[in-house]
Amino acid sequence: MEIPAINLKAILLVHWILTVWACLLSWLPASYVLGNFSVLAVGVWAIAQRDSIDAVLLFLIGLAVTILTDIVHFGIYYAAAELLYERSTRDLFRFSGGMAILSLLLKPVSCFFVYQMYRERGGEYNVNFDLETSMDSRCTTDSADSTLLGRRY
Repeated sequence: MEIPAINLKAILLVHWILTVWACLLSWLPASYVLGNFSVLAVGVWAIAQRDSIDAVLLFLIGLAVTILTDIVHFGIYYAAAELLYERSTRDLFRFSGGMAILSLLLKPVSCFFVYQMYRERGGEYNVNFDLETSMDSRCTTDSADSTLLGRRY
């Protein structure tokens, strides 16, 4: 069974609309707004550079991180905001909260499709951050110039 190709622009547009609707009321903190819109900005970068593997990978990582931060934000702020907006703007709060929750529920699906785009652009199945080769090459023991290790200052 073939996985349908979803356009990155469609994913970005849906999450942008849902995030804007989630921010209709100020029940969520600024960290929610900044985190989600920053990830969407990385998504715009991934659209602008069609051949960039890094842009899609950062968008994927950002979506995964905002899944966790959204859960924390909703756990902390939803109950207090529900009591605050009980009388005056209850329907608007329910709409705003529903859009925020819908955005959270769609993020794992979006991560799946963004991962497929990452694979199409040439990314590997295993994400390798290459931490071992990023060390300073002067401190390796197999180099011909090993005097750097024994030098005292």
